[in-house]
Amino acid sequence: MRSDLEIARDVALKPIQDVAADYGISSDALEPYGKHMAKVDHRLAEASSGGDAHSKYVVVTAITPTPAGEGKTVHTVGLSLALNKIGKRAACAIRQPSMGPVFGIKGGAAGGGHSQVVPMEDFNLHLTGDFHAVTAANNLLSAAIDASILLDNPLDIDPDTVTWRRVLDVNDRALRQITTGLGGPKNGVPQETGFDITSASEVMAVLGMSSDLADVRRRLGSIVIGANRAGEPVTADDLEAAGAMAAVLRRAIDPTVMQTTEGTLAFVHTGPFANIAHGNSSIVADRVAAPHVDYLVTEAGFGADMGAEKFFDIKCRASGMAPDAVLLVATIRALKVHSGHFPTKQGRPLPPELFEESVAAVTEGCENLEAQIENVRSFGVPVVVAINRFPTDTDAEIAAVKARALAAGARAAEVSEVHGKGGAGGQAIAEAIVDAAESGEADFRFAYEDSLPLTDKVERLALGLYGAGSVEFSPAARATFERLHRQGYGDLPICVAKTQYSLSHDAQFKGRPKGFVFPVREARLAAGAGFVVVYAGAIMTMPGLGRTPAYRQVDLDGDGQVVGLF
Repeated sequence: MRSDLEIARDVALKPIQDVAADYGISSDALEPYGKHMAKVDHRLAEASSGGDAHSKYVVVTAITPTPAGEGKTVHTVGLSLALNKIGKRAACAIRQPSMGPVFGIKGGAAGGGHSQVVPMEDFNLHLTGDFHAVTAANNLLSAAIDASILLDNPLDIDPDTVTWRRVLDVNDRALRQITTGLGGPKNGVPQETGFDITSASEVMAVLGMSSDLADVRRRLGSIVIGANRAGEPVTADDLEAAGAMAAVLRRAIDPTVMQTTEGTLAFVHTGPFANIAHGNSSIVADRVAAPHVDYLVTEAGFGADMGAEKFFDIKCRASGMAPDAVLLVATIRALKVHSGHFPTKQGRPLPPELFEESVAAVTEGCENLEAQIENVRSFGVPVVVAINRFPTDTDAEIAAVKARALAAGARAAEVSEVHGKGGAGGQAIAEAIVDAAESGEADFRFAYEDSLPLTDKVERLALGLYGAGSVEFSPAARATFERLHRQGYGDLPICVAKTQYSLSHDAQFKGRPKGFVFPVREARLAAGAGFVVVYAGAIMTMPGLGRTPAYRQVDLDGDGQVVGLF
C-alpha cells in the first residue's frame, strides 16, 4: 500500500492562481507563497458577512474517536471532491495542522489516500507561517506582562492573578508547569506559570473568531491577562501590547488557499484541538469561500460533542452563518472500541481483534453513534452518517451500523470510500448530503441562550450532550464564574476542555456513559476570543511525546524531499 505522501506526490499540481480562478477568485486577491499556495485577501469576506444565501453550509464531525482517528479530515476533503463529481461546485475549509501531533503520534493531518490537501508536506510543516505569528504575538504579551510587573508595576498587576501563559507548537510536557524569573532581580519576578500548545492560545482563537483585521486588533486589546490589586481586569490594551500583536498578525488574518488531489480549492486557516480549544477553522475562511461555491464543507474537531458543539454554539453564534447539514463519520473499528471489549491506548497499535468480524460488538458500540446523532439533531440540523469503510469491515457489520443510524434519526447512512477512491468513492454520501441540505429540514438553534448563567450553560451541555447525571464545580471554578458575572462576562458562550476519547470527562468511559458526575475544576476568561474556557477532569493544554514519536520517521532524501511524513 502506498503512503499518503507517495499518493500526494503523484498529483499533477496546477498553479494556485489557476485553481482559484476556476472559483472566480482573481489573482489580484492572492499573495502567492511559491507555486501551489497563496494567501487570499480576507477582505473578500465582506461580500458574505452574515452568510450567503446561495451556498449550502455543511460541517463534518464524527463519533467519539479512537487515538487512530476516524477519517474526519479525509471526509471533509473527500465530500468536497464528491460534491464536485455530482455537479455541485464545492470547496472545503479546514484547519491548519499543529506540528505537535504531526511529530507526535498522529502524523500528517492533510486528509489521506486520494482525499488530501496537497502539497501535503507544506500543509503539515509551517504552511505560510500563521502558527509562528500566533506564537510570537502570544509570547510578546507574556514578555510585556513580566516586564511591566518587574519595572515598577505601573498597572499594579497582582502577580497571583496572571493567567496568561506562553505557547509553543511542539509537544513538550516538561513545559506544562514552570517557574520563570529565577536567577535574581534582573531576570524578573519569580512566578509559577507554564506553556500551552499554540493551538490552545487565545490569540489563535482571536484569529479564528475575527471578521477582519480591525476586529483582530479590537479583540487582542480585550484580552484579559489578570487583575490589578483592586480586583479590576487588566487587558492587553492596558499593557499597550495589542497594537504590536496585531502588527505581527497582519498577514495571518488572510486564509491560505491550496488544492486537493482532484483540484478542488481548499481554504486553510487557524488551528485544531477541539478538546482544549474551540477547534474550528476561521469565520473569515468560511465567509471568503461561501460566495464562490454551491457547497462549502468545513470541519469541526473530534466528536460531535466537542468540535461540532463549539462550531454550533461558538462559531455560528459569532458568524451568523447557519449550517444546512452535518456529515457524521463513523468507523466499524471505533464502534467496536465503544463496546468496551477492546482496550486501546494512545501511542500503541489498535488490538488485532478489532479487525475480526463481531456484529455483537459493533451493535453494542453503536450506543455512541446514537448519542452523537442525537447531539447533532438537538441543534436542529439534519445528519448523514458516513461509514468510513476499511478492508476488514464486513457487510453484516455495515448493515448493523446503517440500521442503528437510521433508527436513531440519521437522514441517511452510506458507506464511504473516499480514502481509496477520492470523489468517486463518496458519491453516495454527497447525494445524501445534497438531499439533506436542500430538504429545508434545517431549523438551526443553539444549545443555550446567551443570558443563561455560566454554570447553567455548563450543565446544559454536560447533562444534555455528554450524558452526565450532575455537575460538580470546584470552589475555584465557582468563584471564577461569580467574578465573571460581576465583571459583565456572564453572557459569553463556554468552550469546554475535556477528553476527546469519551462523551464524558474520563477517557476510560466508552460507549454512552450515563449518570456520571462531571467535574469542573477551573475556568478561564478568553475575553478577546469571546468565550469562557471550562476545564473538566484531567485535561492538559500541552501534550507530550510518546515512546515512538512520529518525528523519528521524518527526514530528507538526497534530493531534499521530505520523507516519512505519514
